[in-house]
Order: sequence, then structure tokens, then C-alpha cells
Amino acid sequence: MLAIIGGTGLTQLTNLEISHRQVMRTPYGEPSGAITFGRLRQHEVMFIARHGYGHTIPPHEVNYRANLWALKEQGAQRIISVAAVGGIRADLLPGVIVLPDQIIDYTYGREFTYFDGRDCSVTHIDFTQPYSQELRQQILDAGRCADIPCLDGGVYAATQGPRLDTAAEINRLERDGADMVGMTGMPEAGLAKELGLNYAAIAVVVNHAAGRGSSRNGVHLETISAVAQPAMARVRSILECVVDSDVD
Repeated sequence: MLAIIGGTGLTQLTNLEISHRQVMRTPYGEPSGAITFGRLRQHEVMFIARHGYGHTIPPHEVNYRANLWALKEQGAQRIISVAAVGGIRADLLPGVIVLPDQIIDYTYGREFTYFDGRDCSVTHIDFTQPYSQELRQQILDAGRCADIPCLDGGVYAATQGPRLDTAAEINRLERDGADMVGMTGMPEAGLAKELGLNYAAIAVVVNHAAGRGSSRNGVHLETISAVAQPAMARVRSILECVVDSDVD
């Protein structure tokens, strides 16, 4: 089954025909909220809001381990993560939808692995390709089907938050090879890999990163919602095409 994790701007799927919600308990604590089950274009999917359904959980306090564990326990095999990002690369303008293919982790202090107990064997996972290429391609094909442009590829810089970055920090990220910046990409992607889930991200650029474009002298937070709302509507259309392309 497909599970969708909604981020800033996508705290609910308005096109989801809800059947029920399931409160979960996991060995890693409580998820961000109840898992919502329903049908999207007559296909069964699951949905959870990463920041809680009232958008009250900041990026560094999201229980990523519980979220992914709960989704897998309920039968998820594929995860599409939707997240808002700031654009660093020149073509990543506000409103653009992009599918990252690589990630750099700048976060700290987060619970980032399931293999951290003294009773666990030392376990390494291959993280060369952090995102499922098959699922990424399915999303790209869905974008074409919906006639919604999706840029293919980019390096996501996952920073700690909740504050936004300085212009100097964005310059550093750019020198490191980052194309976009967000706060929730890790440890989510790594945990999904540990659980053997096919995981891909849809990143919605909601602002220029600090020191770039319209954010040259500061990020205008009041404009982010105006950009995010129509962009998330396009994301919902892409998700409909994703599930339509599934073979039951």
C-alpha cells in the first residue's frame, strides 16, 4: 500500500475519501498523529501529517521513527514524502515542484536509526541512493500524465531548524552541492531505508533560500502560504495520477 507523509502546506489530503483513522502506539513512542486511511481515486492509501494535523510539531521534534514504523506496521510498502523547501539553485523558483535524488544531512540530536540498542548487532545500510528510483520515476510519469512540470533531480540539504538559515549558511550549502534546503528530509529518508521501504520525496519550493532572489534581504514568511497552496493542489493532482498508474 502507498502511504503519503504530508509536510508544511499539506496537513490533509482534501481529495482523500476517508474511511477511518487509526491511533498507533509504537516501540518508539507516538507518531505525529493518527494514521488516516481512505481511497484516492478508488485506490487505498494511508496519510499522516508530519507536523501533526494542527501543524504544531517543529521539524526537530517530529518522531520520525514512530511515524515510519507505524506506517509499515499498517502495511505501507511505499512512502511518498511531501515537503516544502527553499530554492538554492537558480531554476528552483517559488512554486516549482522538484524530485530530489540526493540528500546531505546537517541535522543533529535527532533519533536517526532503529539500530541503536545495546542488544542490536552493528548494522549498516547502503545509502548511496537515498530515494527509490522506481518510485521517483512513477512520480515523474504521473507529473507528465497530469501535465504538471516536475524537475528531475537535485540535492536536498536537511538542516536542523526550526529557524531559517543565514545567507552565509546557504552559501555554504551551495558550495557543498545542495540545490534546495529543508528541515525534514532526514532522518526520515534513512529510517525508511532501514525499514526496507520504497521512499521518494516531492519537494515544493515555497521561497528563495536566504540571500537569493526575493529573499536577498530576508525571507518573507507571509508569502509562503500564498505560494504553497496552489502548488500543493498540483501535488494532489500528481498523487492522483500516481495511484491511477498502480496495477492492483
